[in-house]
Amino acid sequence: MTPDPAPSIAQLLAFYLEAGVDCALMDEPVDRLADMDVAPARAASQESAQESSDDAPKRPSLASMQAGAQARPVLPAKIEVAPEVVIAAACEAARGAPTLEALRGVMEAFEGCALKSTATQLVFADGNPQARIMFVGEAPGRDEDIEGLPFIGRAGKLLDKMMAAIGLDRSNAYIANVIAWRPPGNRTPTPQETLICLPFIQRHIELVNPDILVTLGNPSTQTLLQTKDGIMKSRGRWVDYDTGTRTIRAIASFHPAYLLRSPGYKRMAWVDLRAIAAALAALPARES
Repeated sequence: MTPDPAPSIAQLLAFYLEAGVDCALMDEPVDRLADMDVAPARAASQESAQESSDDAPKRPSLASMQAGAQARPVLPAKIEVAPEVVIAAACEAARGAPTLEALRGVMEAFEGCALKSTATQLVFADGNPQARIMFVGEAPGRDEDIEGLPFIGRAGKLLDKMMAAIGLDRSNAYIANVIAWRPPGNRTPTPQETLICLPFIQRHIELVNPDILVTLGNPSTQTLLQTKDGIMKSRGRWVDYDTGTRTIRAIASFHPAYLLRSPGYKRMAWVDLRAIAAALAALPARES
């Protein structure tokens, strides 16, 4: 049989991209399958056997097997926790955060969301926490995962242009996501992952206490505004959102990433932006 040809560089890159590996975090590759503790013991036993006799059988001795077993690290058994227990723990942790700084610390220490183990870092928020308007998307992407800030990739640049069109920027607006850790390969977060992260973004909104909440995209809108309607039906409609301390106005619009894929909907997004600008202009002055 003719062996299969070795894959080309382009084919290997396509394979890794399909598997969700779309960025390099280190200069040198790391072989995580290598057992660094057992390998030296195994090499030493083989060298000793070779020196004793060239005709001796190439079988490991009982002593070398015991040495290898002792050298092998003992991993703790993985404990499965029921999803409702993890969600309850997230709720309790979020409620216990009195400030945004404390909430960030709580989230960085929280181990209940599996996305944390595959993400580079927590993507908490960006902008002015004293702003009167808060934008909330779905989850961070590759660029956000590397920099630790939401909406800084191509979609983020478009969001900046959208905000600038109505006189906003990151000095007078606040930006976050429902999910604070990047899903591998930018896949859609699972319902369980969303429910685990939901208490944190709800507490996040409560602490920021904006006058207007803008949900960007279908997942963020359905999660926060508790609707089953798609974004085409829910966008542009004002609804009430209970922050936990008061009721504020909320409106849904398209996610900038969707507008990049479907630029024909930018006209409808502009209608939403004008409604947001009018609502901001109608807000009474804050008491000093």
